[in-house]
Formats: sequence, structure tokens, C-alpha cells
Amino acid sequence: MAVRSSLTKNQSWVLEKLEAAGAPLSAYTLLDQLREKGFRAPLQVYRALDALVKEGLVHRLESLNAFVACAEPHDHSHSMTTFAICDTCGQVAELCDHDVSHRLEDWVRSTGFAPKHAVIEFRGICESCRNKAV
Repeated sequence: MAVRSSLTKNQSWVLEKLEAAGAPLSAYTLLDQLREKGFRAPLQVYRALDALVKEGLVHRLESLNAFVACAEPHDHSHSMTTFAICDTCGQVAELCDHDVSHRLEDWVRSTGFAPKHAVIEFRGICESCRNKAV
């Protein structure tokens, strides 16, 4: 992937931590985990995260104020990504469906609304946690 080869050292380290995490991480958690790499200030983490989000390698979860690595390669410019977040284990499932995105874009366009940003997040309990509770 050409984008990965152009990442800075800080961006690569932040992305590695997010890819290895089993759940979303906040910028401050990332800062704590990257201190041994020389990270000293939140701004270092936020700059790396901003660049990674712009490249489509990382997503910000609005409801958690946290970040996850993109689960699969897809074109973020033409589709809306939806997340299912488990309140029990913190696992995040990512869905990127062009048909759903187009229907939502058509609906928004028909209302005359001019969106700047859209995030859809479902919060609840994943199948694995539901099965454990039974």
C-alpha cells in the first residue's frame, strides 16, 4: 500500500498500536503507550491521528472520543462507514456499504441539507457477549 510507505515514524507507531489493540484507544492512552518511543505531548499523537484519519487508515469513534484502525481497505471518499460498538467488551465492527451510503446521500440531498461530516455508530452488545450472558 503506497500510503503506508509515506507515513512518518510517529504515524507508523500510532497506526501499529491501533492495529494491535483489541478495542478503541483514546489519544491519551496512545500517548502513554508510546512514551518509550519518545512521545511526550498529546499534540504529537493528535497530529499523527489527524493524518491517519485523512488517509483513511484510522477512524474516530465520536461517542467514545477514541480511535480504531480501519478494519478493511475500502474507498472512504464514496461511502459512509458505520460502526457497531459493544458496550461490554469494547469490540468494534466496521461496515462500509455503498448501497446504504447512496440511499443516505440521496435522502440528505433531497432535503437540501449540506452535510459536512457523518458518523453512524450503533452501541449495544455483540453476539459473543450476549452468548456469554446466557
